[in-house]
Amino acid sequence: MKKVFVVISLLASCMLALAQLPNVSLKDIEGKSVNITELSKSGKPVIISFFATWCKPCLRELKAIDELYAEWQDETGVEMYIVSTDQGQDSKKVKPFVDGYGWDYHVLLDPNSELKRAMNVQNIPHLFVIDSKGKMVYSHVGYTDGGETAIRQYLR
Repeated sequence: MKKVFVVISLLASCMLALAQLPNVSLKDIEGKSVNITELSKSGKPVIISFFATWCKPCLRELKAIDELYAEWQDETGVEMYIVSTDQGQDSKKVKPFVDGYGWDYHVLLDPNSELKRAMNVQNIPHLFVIDSKGKMVYSHVGYTDGGETAIRQYLR
């Protein structure tokens, strides 16, 4: 049984490394269109984190990352994109919500769940790390205190 688990884990890791970002365009909070496939073409790592304004674990994760984000940018040049899954009237709360925390993240809106479906996101928070070559190297659902330590090692 242990061998089967190891094989399945290795296969999942290989599939993740081969995954590409989907060809989906979203609006940012300023109304500018952003094509997701373009995010990985900068030659720098990218973090994509799905969240909602009402999600307490999402807020904890984004606050924890914010404490380390400037340091990560200095080390690796990483860019952080947070994708709001808020729908309807709640999507109007995203800009004031993010501005209230003073986060220096790129904020994208996914009110129709197009990117969420394309990236097979079932629950939030869901975070992805894309390396400097555009390959997904890490995916994590949920948040536990200290989880940002794993993110840092994948950025390097």
